[in-house]
Amino acid sequence: MNEVVIAGYLRTAQTRSRPGDPARDWFGRLRADELLAKLLPELIERTGIDARDIDDFIVGCSKAVGEQWTYGGRFQIFLANLPETIAAKQVDQQCASSMAAIHMGYLEIATGNADIVLVGGMEHMTRVPMRGSTMELGLVVPNPALFAAPEYLHWDLSTAMNMGLTAQKLLAQTDFGREDLDEWAVRSHQRAAKAAEDGFFDGEILPIDAVQGDGSIMTVNRDQSVRGDATLEGLAKLRPAFKEGHHITAGNASPLNAAASSMILMSKEAAQKRGIRPLAGIKSIGFAGVDPTIMGAGPVPASRKALQNAGLQAGDIDYWEINEAFCIVTLNCIKELGIDPEKVNVMGGGTAIGHPLGATGIRLVGTLARILEQKRGRYGCANACVGGGQGVATIIERVM
Repeated sequence: MNEVVIAGYLRTAQTRSRPGDPARDWFGRLRADELLAKLLPELIERTGIDARDIDDFIVGCSKAVGEQWTYGGRFQIFLANLPETIAAKQVDQQCASSMAAIHMGYLEIATGNADIVLVGGMEHMTRVPMRGSTMELGLVVPNPALFAAPEYLHWDLSTAMNMGLTAQKLLAQTDFGREDLDEWAVRSHQRAAKAAEDGFFDGEILPIDAVQGDGSIMTVNRDQSVRGDATLEGLAKLRPAFKEGHHITAGNASPLNAAASSMILMSKEAAQKRGIRPLAGIKSIGFAGVDPTIMGAGPVPASRKALQNAGLQAGDIDYWEINEAFCIVTLNCIKELGIDPEKVNVMGGGTAIGHPLGATGIRLVGTLARILEQKRGRYGCANACVGGGQGVATIIERVM
């Protein structure tokens, strides 16, 4: 098996999606594929490779419909003016889509079928909103008969398909309460705001000039959802977001966002030949399925599988990026795996930074690689829960 390294990583800022008021989204007038097309040539140039040497391009997108239809990944190749010789494909694993792209690229290189793989992720939750999707209670199921077979699927459809209800069900199975969720959310905002103030995210965000609702031009170079002034008192006033009496609110869950992300994977040998010092090496990957009505439990078995594949224990991991789709997901993972909270989401998490579905996986892994470099850690694990009842995880190792 070839060793696989991360040779480059770049993302856009993550703006706040508002389908009912697009003008308030800083990227409201830009399509998701336009955002990604701006990243790809810049990342290739910064990494110092010839685009003609790229073997494959894999793009992750949770809702590849309408303007986010990728034509098998080819639209982004053409839009970015990259060589037509680059093969392409699009992958959908919901919230894990771009981490799945990393996993596929990793396997292509590890098995000797490619030397260089470009991966990307994109989602614009303002322009392609989640109407009729699994986030809504009023879901229309394409094949209701599938869910009418109790011998096949033993779960309640309305709960399994609404992410907020699955988070509440997971919460009910733990000792955590509303205040625990809100405290973690405040921590997320404060740490993300501090990291932004210190310039940490400048090393991974490509500034993009975007036309605003009033016609002015804004250079978007920071994550729109981060609020350094978030307080426990303020979050405590928020009403339940999904059902009265529940503890999941807009304050302790990730917002809707628009963004794109990109990464270059290479064999270690190909990087050495080009004199490229990688950000990190990919040590192992993991993925697992869980009861869809508690989909937030997914990162636990996925991480255990990745740890087993790497020959490591949870205590060997120096830093974790656990996607905060809902704060309970992160807290549950910390409890179940016995993780020191001070090793988790040290630059803030998805509650503050955002969760633009298909773009999130690359953001988690890329940010983690930069954290390992800055803090001189050796091992890092990025993981995420996945709608429909799944989990994914990637373990990386800093290049010593």
